[in-house]
Amino acid sequence: MTGASVAPSPVASAIEASRQSRAGALIGYLPVGFPTLDDSVDAAVALVENGVDVLELGIPYSDPVMDGPVIQKATQASLDGGFRLRDAFTAVERIRARVDAPVLLMTYWNPVVQYGVGRFADDLVSAGGAGLITPDLTVDSGAVWLAESDRTGLDRVFLAAPTSTDERLRLAVENSRGFVYTVSTMGTTGARAELGAAAETLVGRLRSVGSVSACVGIGVSTPEQIAEILGYADGAIVGSALVRALADDGVPGVARLAARLASGTAR
Repeated sequence: MTGASVAPSPVASAIEASRQSRAGALIGYLPVGFPTLDDSVDAAVALVENGVDVLELGIPYSDPVMDGPVIQKATQASLDGGFRLRDAFTAVERIRARVDAPVLLMTYWNPVVQYGVGRFADDLVSAGGAGLITPDLTVDSGAVWLAESDRTGLDRVFLAAPTSTDERLRLAVENSRGFVYTVSTMGTTGARAELGAAAETLVGRLRSVGSVSACVGIGVSTPEQIAEILGYADGAIVGSALVRALADDGVPGVARLAARLASGTAR
């Protein structure tokens, strides 16, 4: 990976610790501001308290091309409730004051550009954030972010998809810091009954070009799927199932689901 002079990645450290003590990491996604900012902070804390190793907080966006209906509905509710980008930094700071787990923001790239890439990076560092997952930013168009993340020491997580060429996979591996987000299947986010073999094949391809940390997301929703994923990958990412639990049963519901999902990380 690039950025050899940058301090060790807190996300990579958390994933490695989970591999030493269990089968691998559980990464949990929730949108900031849903159903309210206070609730989203409490829910994120509940995830960590119930077995989630790394938090992924989604920044609500008006055109979420990668997100399925559950997350789209939640992020729209957050926007309708008055979400502003600065709320993301507030949420990170409040979460980090309560639990010691790395927090990544997942964001489409346009809000970062509008805010100012350097300013965004500085504010995320000040809030105690670990870095960014950028689903619509490719390595070859991300020179500014590469430079700013090296300057600030933030992690940067690029995506790898089943349709990615070997060269694209190599770029993702060489330039990601924390892990490579391994897309289990083409399409939008959302729980699926079965994941199929595409994710395992893709992780194998990432290993062949040098990946040491690949985490699988999209469609993951059960402890059994997590256990299956951790048989070949370093972490499993759950999003829509947690968002649905929060929508249906509030913070207690999302806490219960997190604990159940965490059982899938047992060795």
